[in-house]
Amino acid sequence: MKRPTTLALIAGLLTLAWAMPLPTTAYAQDEPAGPADQPTDEQAKDAGSADDIDVVFDEDGNILPRHFTAQTQATIEKGLAYLDSVQSNRGSFSNTRDGASYPVSMTALAGMAFIGGGNTTTRGPYADNVRKAMEYILSQAESRNDKIIAAGSENGRTMYPHGFGLMFLACVYGMENDPAVRERLKKVIDDGIVLVSQAQSPAGGWYYTPNSGDEGSVTVTQLQALKAASNAGFVVPQDTIDKAIRYLELCRTPEGGIYYSLSSRGNTRLPISAAALPCMYSAGDYDSEMAEACLAYVFREFCENGNNNRWNKQGGHDFYGHYYAAQAFYQAGNEYWDVYFPAAREQLIGMQSAEGSWNGDGIGPVYGTALALTILQLPYKYLPIYQR
Repeated sequence: MKRPTTLALIAGLLTLAWAMPLPTTAYAQDEPAGPADQPTDEQAKDAGSADDIDVVFDEDGNILPRHFTAQTQATIEKGLAYLDSVQSNRGSFSNTRDGASYPVSMTALAGMAFIGGGNTTTRGPYADNVRKAMEYILSQAESRNDKIIAAGSENGRTMYPHGFGLMFLACVYGMENDPAVRERLKKVIDDGIVLVSQAQSPAGGWYYTPNSGDEGSVTVTQLQALKAASNAGFVVPQDTIDKAIRYLELCRTPEGGIYYSLSSRGNTRLPISAAALPCMYSAGDYDSEMAEACLAYVFREFCENGNNNRWNKQGGHDFYGHYYAAQAFYQAGNEYWDVYFPAAREQLIGMQSAEGSWNGDGIGPVYGTALALTILQLPYKYLPIYQR
C-alpha cells in the first residue's frame, strides 16, 4: 500500500486567484515546504488540537494548515490509500458498487481527491492514480460520438459524469506535459463545453440527460465544470453562465435557499442550496443579496443552534451537502470556516472505516471517500476551483 510522504504542504503552496486561469503550459505547482524551525515544546503540544491559531506543526516540525491535527493527516493518508487499493488497472473503480453504477462520475471524483492531496499526472505518490483516472475518462469520452463524457448510460444520468468528468479533465489539463495527450484533452474539453451549452434548458438549468429539463443538482455540476474549464484557459460562453445564475435566482425560496427545480418548487432543499453557493462564487457573485441570503441560510442550518454538533442535516444527502457547504464556508472566509471545519473534521475522522473509506449517503465507498477527502484537503489549496 502506498503511503504519502510527510504532508508539509501549507508553506509555499499554490496561491492562484480564484478568477485566474491555469497556465496552458505544463502545470506549475509550488514545491511543498521543507521542515520549519523545530517547534518549541508548547508548539508541539498545540499541534494535536490547536483550532484557534493560524500555524500549527506536526511532530516533525512541519507546518500544517489551520485547524489540522496529526490525526487529520493520518485520516487523509488512510483515505487516499483506500482509493488507491480499489482503483482498477484501467483507472476506474468498477469493483465497487458506486464505481460500477457511475463509472466516470466516481473516477472523476476520486481523481479530484488525489489532486487535492497535491498529486499531478507526473508528481506525487499518487501520480499514477491521477494519470490512470485521466486515461480512463478520456477513453470513455473518445469512444462516443455525442460529446458526452460518460461510460454508457451511467444509470440514466449522463449529465452528472459529464460535469464531474469535465471538471476533472480541465483540472489535469495544465498538469500534462505530453503534447499528444494535451491535444486529446483539449478536444474532449472543447467538445464538453459545447455539449453543456447545447444541453442547457430554456430556463437556464440542466437535467439528468441532455435537453430534457432542469433541476438544481445537475445545474451546479455543470457550472463548476465550466468554471474549471475557464480556469484552464478554455473559452466558456458567458451567456451560458449568466443564464445558469439566473436559473438559480428563479429557484430562490423565502428562506434564502434554493428549490429542487423551477417546475417543482416545493420546500427549500438544503443540499442544493449549499451547492449553489460555490457556483455563485465561481461566477464572481460574492456580495449580491442572493449570495448573502443563501450563505446565511446554509450557515444557520449547518452550524448554528446546535447543528454543528451533528453530521446529519435536514433534507438528507449529507455528504453531498457537506461537500459543497465546506467549499462555500472556506471561500467565505475564516468567520465561517473556523466554526464549520473543526466539528466537521472530527465527525469525518469518527466515521472513517477501518479500511479507510466512508460510505457516503449510502451511494458507496468511492463517492463517500472522495467527498470526505476533498473536504479535509481544502486547506491544502492545490485546486483553484475550490478557492476564492
